[in-house]
Amino acid sequence: MLLHENTLVSLDLLEKEFVCNISACKGACCIEGDSGAPLELSEIDTIIEQIENIKPFMEDAALKLLEQKGFYEKDSDGDLVTNCLNGKECIFAITENGAYRCAIEKANDAGKIDFKKPISCHLYPVRVSKTGDYDAVNFSKWDICSPACELGASLKVPVYKFLKDSLIRKFGQEWYNGLDEIAKEYAMR
Repeated sequence: MLLHENTLVSLDLLEKEFVCNISACKGACCIEGDSGAPLELSEIDTIIEQIENIKPFMEDAALKLLEQKGFYEKDSDGDLVTNCLNGKECIFAITENGAYRCAIEKANDAGKIDFKKPISCHLYPVRVSKTGDYDAVNFSKWDICSPACELGASLKVPVYKFLKDSLIRKFGQEWYNGLDEIAKEYAMR
């Protein structure tokens, strides 16, 4: 771990390589796991404001779940997460060309909303958690992402570079620039 501003950053972000390979994994991160995608409180408000513009991109079963239970819940740890259909796919997961995508992101791509998707999804495979006064920024290695690790290795793209946009969205441009400088110094060791 390295200390960078108010974050504890796993060295895996600098050392490991990753490029999402949806043609191989089929968007498995949208349907696998113990619970839905983690949500920040502000994201819930944003999704509530935008839900009517997201609905046209959602699948029928998800719309029924939305009507019955809403789009989020507290998981067994007490964290706010998206609801899941049949305990598997995220309520916002849609199938497109044989792979899962996000209805929120699809609505954003279509210019219907100005919210990309939950930051936890945008940052994946990085997870952020609180550790005292710091945000711990960790690479979550999972078998479903093996094709992304292989593609990243073949292209020589470190995790933090692949996630540049989402890291900037979460922590800001200055934070990212600092991490990039640290990574360059680290590589010269």
